Amino acid sequence: MLALPPVLARPAAAQDRTITLASTTSTEQSGLFGHLLPIFQRETGIAVRVVAVGTGQALAIGAKGDADALLVHDRPGEDKFVADGNGIDRRDVMANDFVIVGPGADPAGIKGGRDATEALARIARAKAPFASRGDDSGTNRTELRLWKKAGIDARGIGTSYRELGQGMGPTLNAAAAMDAYTLTDRATWASFKNRQNLVILVQGDPALFNPYGSILVNPARFPQIHAADAKVWHEWLTSERGRAAIASFTINGEQLFFPTGTMPSQ
Repeated sequence: MLALPPVLARPAAAQDRTITLASTTSTEQSGLFGHLLPIFQRETGIAVRVVAVGTGQALAIGAKGDADALLVHDRPGEDKFVADGNGIDRRDVMANDFVIVGPGADPAGIKGGRDATEALARIARAKAPFASRGDDSGTNRTELRLWKKAGIDARGIGTSYRELGQGMGPTLNAAAAMDAYTLTDRATWASFKNRQNLVILVQGDPALFNPYGSILVNPARFPQIHAADAKVWHEWLTSERGRAAIASFTINGEQLFFPTGTMPSQ
């Protein structure tokens, strides 16, 4: 009986290198990752598998050690994630901004305003429909902070306030169908095709500034993660090459994400 040759393991250098990145629907649905990740893989040989969820869910995934790195946009939540020992080396990466969109008929009379909290107060007074993501995303957390700043319990408004439990794209679809107001990041709005009667009504408030942070999941707590390759991603994202790749992403000629320190004033 012939002895079969032993099965040899592939050399480490030849093994597939893949990391899991927990991130947001805005970075996925805007098309940013479709632009960014092929550049990163060409330069490093590392593939990135994105789990695109709301920031709250992304932080929860990281807190279970089910991702190698995070790219999210809720600074209070990010700081808590690191303080709790789940992540290390949080870094500023990029920013864009939120805008309030709504029907062109604008029953709440907010068009042209630059005060987001005043706009929400007018929407509430008009009992106009508002579509909320309601998914504990960075966008949803920002929206709820704005309602609180306006002194309004959004959930107490009544049936005009709709919590959808959806990502940004489906929420925009619902807002378009309902002729409702909503808060969206500018990048997802730029890539959104089914606008129907929706237009940008409020923008430029500093409270609508939307920074993103990269965090490495803590390998001391979760030794099973792909820490070395995650660090390559983390370093690349904040390097000149990564910053240039972020800045080069445009839709219809409009730059939608700005590396930290480069966003023009509103």
